[in-house]
Amino acid sequence: MGPMRSLRIAALFLFVAIVATPARPQAASQAADWPMYSRDLASTRFSPLKQINTGNVSNLAVAWTYPMRPGGEGPSAGAFNEVTPIVVHGVMYLAAGNRVVALDPENGKEIWRYQVQTGLVSQRGVAYWPGDRRNPPRIFFTSLHKLVALNARTGQLDPGFGTNGEVTLHVPFAEVPTIYKDIIILGANVYGPGERNLHPQDEVGKGIPGNSRAFDARTGKRLWEFHTIPQPGETGNNSWGDDSWKGRGGTNVWSITMSVDEKRGILYMPIGGPAANYYGGDRPGDNLFSNSLVAVDVATGKLKWYFQTVHHELWDFDLPPEPALIDIEQNGRKVPVVVQMGKSAYMFILNRVTGKPVFGVEERPVPKGNVPGEQYSPTQPFPLKPPPLARVGFTLNDMVTADDTTPQHAQACRDLWSKGGGFYNAGEFTPWLYHAEGTPLKISLVFPGATGGANWGGTASDPTLGYVFVNTQDQGALGWIAKNPKYNPASPGSLLPYDRGSTPEFPGQYANFTAIAKDANGKPIGSWPCQKPPWERLVAVNANTGEIAWQVPLGITEGLPKEKQNTGRPGAFAGPIATAGGLVFIGATNDNRFRAFDSQTGKKLWSAKLNYTATAVPMTYEGKNGKQYVAIVAAGGGSGDGQGLVVYALP
Repeated sequence: MGPMRSLRIAALFLFVAIVATPARPQAASQAADWPMYSRDLASTRFSPLKQINTGNVSNLAVAWTYPMRPGGEGPSAGAFNEVTPIVVHGVMYLAAGNRVVALDPENGKEIWRYQVQTGLVSQRGVAYWPGDRRNPPRIFFTSLHKLVALNARTGQLDPGFGTNGEVTLHVPFAEVPTIYKDIIILGANVYGPGERNLHPQDEVGKGIPGNSRAFDARTGKRLWEFHTIPQPGETGNNSWGDDSWKGRGGTNVWSITMSVDEKRGILYMPIGGPAANYYGGDRPGDNLFSNSLVAVDVATGKLKWYFQTVHHELWDFDLPPEPALIDIEQNGRKVPVVVQMGKSAYMFILNRVTGKPVFGVEERPVPKGNVPGEQYSPTQPFPLKPPPLARVGFTLNDMVTADDTTPQHAQACRDLWSKGGGFYNAGEFTPWLYHAEGTPLKISLVFPGATGGANWGGTASDPTLGYVFVNTQDQGALGWIAKNPKYNPASPGSLLPYDRGSTPEFPGQYANFTAIAKDANGKPIGSWPCQKPPWERLVAVNANTGEIAWQVPLGITEGLPKEKQNTGRPGAFAGPIATAGGLVFIGATNDNRFRAFDSQTGKKLWSAKLNYTATAVPMTYEGKNGKQYVAIVAAGGGSGDGQGLVVYALP
């Protein structure tokens, strides 16, 4: 062997050693990183970093940006505007529409990029697996009906996983894989709440089951599958009357990711509503495991316990966000709990080992509707603590006035009320009323609307305070149930006999309790809610006591005079993060702001104006240079680049 060849081989080994070795000690790297979507498997979204704190956060400035549509090319912003990047061992990994990129987290320079040939990358992010002796670290994501593995060092497909780096999924999933040790867990995106049937050979309300599945991170082999709709002989099967479990669609984990108690090996799955969403006459019973938090053994998929938050779903009050796992203090004892939010505006705090409510839950009678053949649940579960975190009812005293917004907007809301003949609201779980042809239309007004309450943005937690932070919307939905004119009982592929009604003034499930606001010249400046503000809130719950620690309006309405602007701004999603610096960071408002709040008091400490709405969960990390950064995606459509990923740091 010649000396030059020996030199080249020695240099190659040195390069591999440098690439494979973390730049910082393990403990420092773990504190500095944001290694998964919610930072940890407990889904706390809490960072121990505190370089940026309550005393200096007001000095934050843009450090660098990364365009998600360079040169205006590539998919529209809807493919990536909900993405949260991750940072592992000094490298940032980002899903960018039809690309996955690795970036230098100090300046945004590309290290590598991988572009899918068809379809898009997971719409909210990617997952990292550290590898083992035989396999390199991998970046996992889903695309269409595929689970894909990239070599984290090179950005190339890893042929050691599945077939040339890919595993075919029989059920699509567009969110972020959950990885525990060497196990990958996926939910399912199948026909469910509010969606159209993509399989016309099936009856609407039926179709592909939304089962959760686990795969081996080394080989891609499927390890287990959990029946989200129990099969005969399984717990909960008898909650589907008339054999309505057969071929049923929906009832799937469509949340971004899931949570794992690493010490106990328990996986927590927030399962959504069954198909079809607003009519359940063909599925009598409570319909487990719809609208349930289900705990299973993460290694085997075996059921441990479940807790149903809504019986016989008829409102789209499902459970989009992953739950948070924290420990609280009660009577001098440490209690492990799981905190689950949903669209219904209720927060359930349960013992995460047993599933028992920590502060109590009681079944209360709820109003019954009049839809023919419907099987209403006579009661629903209500947590004794905390109280509802969003509006759950409405009276005329709650109608917006000229003092709240403008005389023109307040009048438009009164006109909407008159046009609808006065809307029906009976408090929590108001049913959608039946409208028979030829009778006066009576429209239900339901709070929260189909978007919540809380949505997929979920919660953040501060384990030192015992606080759980969540943003909720106070926006109502209008609607009713009517005979479906397309229903044909003689056709096996026909639609359901009843569905949401629709008129040009009240367009079915998309009708909100809002009215157009206009400026002094009569030009429309927005569609504003018709109930008194706040219309969106950031809430801190003390999980030790079940009480609300603080709540503040989240977002401003710039079309109002300064003294009225602090209304909260609904219409955008995403959630918060928390840091040891005493801060809560959040976008999630359509006033295009990114904000920081004092985690103890709720006082707003910093706000930055973005070019676009930030419908993504932020994250924070420490660079190899010792600086703490805070990042959020705020991407717009159109022909331009869009602002893309925006990263802040102290000057």
